[in-house]
Parts: sequence; C-alpha cells; structure tokens
Amino acid sequence: MTHVVSESCIRCKYTDCVDVCPVDCFREGPNMLIIDPDECIDCAVCIPECPANAIFAEEDVPADQIAFIKLNAELAQNPEWKSITKRKPALPDADEWKDKTGKLSELIR
Repeated sequence: MTHVVSESCIRCKYTDCVDVCPVDCFREGPNMLIIDPDECIDCAVCIPECPANAIFAEEDVPADQIAFIKLNAELAQNPEWKSITKRKPALPDADEWKDKTGKLSELIR
C-alpha cells in the first residue's frame, strides 16, 4: 500500500510533508507534489503534516479522489517531476487555494 497526494495540493504545494518523509518519496511539479508509489513505505508520518489535508493512505482516498492514485503513479514517472527532499515555501497564494475543490483543471503537468 502507498500514500496518495490528492487534489487539495493543487495550487498550494505546501512542503511540510517533505521534511518528515524518511525515504524521499515526494516529487515536485509546477503547482503540486505527488508521492512516488514505488518509493513510499506507507509510514504515514506525512499525513498530519499537510496543512491542506491532501495526503491519504491509498485505501482511505475519498471516492471522488480515486483518480489521484493513478495520477500520482503516472506523474512519478515523469522525469520533469524531480524528487524534493527539503522544505520550500508554499506557492504565494496557497492559503487562498487550500480549501477549494474542483482544482484538477488547474494542475500543471
């Protein structure tokens, strides 16, 4: 089993989760983070660290976010989505986007 970053991360990209990950499984895109399912060890330390509540254990992903399981796996294979191992500032307007829904169209691949 793995963990999944969901839609809530889009246009936020808080990196609090990166600081606690023991295996460096996060990948960074232009406006979102994802978890590489091949690297994640299912430790769950990232879940409480996410200010946007965007991270779920795969079995706990809400029904309307199931597509993000495949999306995380797909984007983890994209060479432009590099490993991120150190915390960075969130996107400038992250707090404005944190609680919005329906953000998939905002994802920059």
